[in-house]
Amino acid sequence: MNNEKQKKRRKLLIMRSIIVFSIVIICWTSFFIFGTYYRKKNVATAHTAHKKSMLAKSKNHDKKKDKQAKQTSTIVPGDFQPWLIKRTDNKKVAYLTFDDGPSNNTKKILSILDANQIKATFFLIGQNAERYPDLVKDEANDGHSIGNHTYSHMISYRETPQQFLDDINHCDSVLKSILGDRYTPKLIRFPGGSFGNRLKPFKDAVTSAGFRFVDWNDMNGDAEHPYVSTQQLIQNIKRYTGNQQTVVILMHDAPAKTTTVEALPTIIDYLKSLGYSFDKIT
Repeated sequence: MNNEKQKKRRKLLIMRSIIVFSIVIICWTSFFIFGTYYRKKNVATAHTAHKKSMLAKSKNHDKKKDKQAKQTSTIVPGDFQPWLIKRTDNKKVAYLTFDDGPSNNTKKILSILDANQIKATFFLIGQNAERYPDLVKDEANDGHSIGNHTYSHMISYRETPQQFLDDINHCDSVLKSILGDRYTPKLIRFPGGSFGNRLKPFKDAVTSAGFRFVDWNDMNGDAEHPYVSTQQLIQNIKRYTGNQQTVVILMHDAPAKTTTVEALPTIIDYLKSLGYSFDKIT
């Protein structure tokens, strides 16, 4: 009898031990499984947070770059002389500029520039732009820079600085009405250039109004006489270009300047032979 009781007790103890051990195993396994799950979840959460943080930093960096680019591209009013800017790339650059258009000669000049894949700068008289709005659009569509050469081209400067500024603003309004948002104002060229102390009040007026004006340090000489031969225009370019690193070349696309059109391909070839690349003024 006692032996049977002892056997039952042993079995009971064994069963209890097995149950306790099983409970311990189950608890440990559950702890391991859930611990691993939460560790993975935390890692995933941390990774997502890191990605969001990096994305935010990237966006902020892009905004800073955009802001810096806008600041860099801001036009500084006043006298702009590209030939005085020291280039760090050692390139020789020629800026072809055409004044007094548009006219019947403009289309021919655009064709020559397109054939040579050259972008130029056109300083337009407002009155002429009103006569030939389609040519103004052609210049813009071809990717050339459009500058303001006043509305009426009053070259005597007998008017007041304010009247001169009003004439510039009138031209701006005309160009804006033709091109809309494609026209960026603030780039002008004085009729006859801004040379001499006599024009200081006029230069001060346009600078205060936020305009940048550019003259030239090279020319084909097509404005020196009513008619200048093709050969003479080419010789003038050779004479004035010299070995300058940067040249802003004055030419005209007015109605009478047919020899400018004729000389242009040879002038371009000559500049290329000297190692010049071409750019537009912006």
